Amino acid sequence: MATPLVVSEVSKSFIMHLRSGLTLPVVSNVSFSVAGGECVVLGGPSGIGKSSILKMLYGNYAVDTGQILIDHLGRIIDIATADPRAVLDVRRSTLGYVSQFLRTVPRVSTLDVVAEPLVARGVAAEEARDKAADLLSRLNLPREHWQLPPATFSGGEQQRVNIARGFITDHRVLLLDEPTASLDATNRAVVVEMIRAKKKAGIAILGIFHDEEVRELVADRILDVSQFSPRKAAA
Repeated sequence: MATPLVVSEVSKSFIMHLRSGLTLPVVSNVSFSVAGGECVVLGGPSGIGKSSILKMLYGNYAVDTGQILIDHLGRIIDIATADPRAVLDVRRSTLGYVSQFLRTVPRVSTLDVVAEPLVARGVAAEEARDKAADLLSRLNLPREHWQLPPATFSGGEQQRVNIARGFITDHRVLLLDEPTASLDATNRAVVVEMIRAKKKAGIAILGIFHDEEVRELVADRILDVSQFSPRKAAA
């Protein structure tokens, strides 16, 4: 599959068990693809389902109907129906995700938190830490912080750690959920350049950016998620 990510007729709803099983539709008939070297941005108002789409693609949310096809090491994997072991394997090698929140093991140093995705893929620990140090330097995180656990950092510092961890690998597909939301102008510019470098390397990127300036700098096209809203269709 020349296009590494294809989403076909995906729908998602939530069942509100505390509301007598009320079904809350989220998105319906979501269909799009992302080519290598392309950055597609999910657009539309808050609450329309943008983050839910990313979470379905990463396998965090179950899919009601449809397919999420990933070109994983020459095999086509449907994330919508894959078993948990297969999803973890796709995440390890093919599908990266930078969420809005950093979740790490307590007392692990920042340097090792960032290096861990490379170590998990068999890269020597010293080489992985060197690459982690380079990214943390580019993102202007002080060297004296590197041996501290990131849970002790400010929100903006934690987000920089999150970005470094998500960008350290060469995953063929990269999902970005508001990566610049907590950053100052200097570090937003760094992240823009990092995204451009990924695009140049042929990585397929799907992201959410509420910062209009950043969105205009990185997006090849904007996909309006409002078109997939069942609530809009019902209206």
